[in-house]
Amino acid sequence: MERNDPRITAEPDGALLRIGLSGEWKTGHPLPTAAPLESSLASGAGIERIAFDSSGLAGWDSGLLTFLLRLFERTSAAGIAVERDGLPPGVRRLLDLATAVPERKGARRESQRELFLARVGAAAERTWKSNRDAFTFIGEVAVAVLRMFRGKARFRRSDLLEILQECGAQALPIVSLISLLLGLILAFVGAIQLKMFGAQIYVADLVGIAMVRAMAAIMTGIIVTGRTGASFAAKLGTMQVNEEIDAMRTMGFSPVEFLVLPRMVALFLMMPLLCLYADLMGILGGMIVGVTMLDLGVVQYYLQTKAAVKLDNLWIGLFSSAVFGVLVALAGCLRGMQCGRSSSAVGEATTSAVVTGIVSIVVATAVITVACNVLGI
Repeated sequence: MERNDPRITAEPDGALLRIGLSGEWKTGHPLPTAAPLESSLASGAGIERIAFDSSGLAGWDSGLLTFLLRLFERTSAAGIAVERDGLPPGVRRLLDLATAVPERKGARRESQRELFLARVGAAAERTWKSNRDAFTFIGEVAVAVLRMFRGKARFRRSDLLEILQECGAQALPIVSLISLLLGLILAFVGAIQLKMFGAQIYVADLVGIAMVRAMAAIMTGIIVTGRTGASFAAKLGTMQVNEEIDAMRTMGFSPVEFLVLPRMVALFLMMPLLCLYADLMGILGGMIVGVTMLDLGVVQYYLQTKAAVKLDNLWIGLFSSAVFGVLVALAGCLRGMQCGRSSSAVGEATTSAVVTGIVSIVVATAVITVACNVLGI
């Protein structure tokens, strides 16, 4: 099929330059430029006005409008009159709309190449401001916690109960599924290797110690980060957009006490309980593999797990989960309080809260592991 590419013809007639437009003036076709016409207009050939002949025009879109607007800029600068009668009616209406209001000066974004040192300096300034805001926020939360212990913190108990339900009971289905599958995966991986040595009974040790000491707390923390931490950031970010937090400050309420404190207390209380539940579900997943694949008895698996898992492992897991709860709440609330004033900023705050929460959990796990190794527990 023959292509109907756009074409331009220019026929001077005394002081009149008649421009013919033909073909498909649509994006995707090789659109001609106005450079030849501009050179003829600037050559001083005595052109005082231009007219158009669009009888051969087969189709057009924004590509034709862009061409004409650039051409009109040149004719306006050269003082040449333009007769638009030869253009299609739709093109004339769109050109009238486009030129009805003059372009605001400075509205067009100009590309500027920033120096490398300027970019490094800007990044360092942003990092310094972010760290300063984070430490300021942690300090305000610490003051609020002290006021709570002294009975002077002001927040609604009904909010605390509602958040306890949201981050605790409503999270049980997803915690059950992930923990059960995690126990199954650990048991599968361990069974393949231990069965080669006839030591499949130690699958119970592997799953029990791994889940109780670290994996249940870590996976529960990641689940809570994606579910509850993101929810905290979205809610506080929306309140920031609607200026509700500013209104609270104006009325004399502390947003940290009223919004952040109940969320942090709720996660600090519920995370160990969720971790304990995840321990049980993970061990159940390992037991399913041990009983169905390794021909172990239920009682045998239970007794082996009971002998392997020490109380120290349980306390380390519960302590880690409580720490993760505080970190997830701080990350979610911090990003929500730092949210900008637009709807897109709420999404950015939510994403940042999840990333900050997961990174905090990984770093805290490393610190706790090293500390336990140093303490010999």
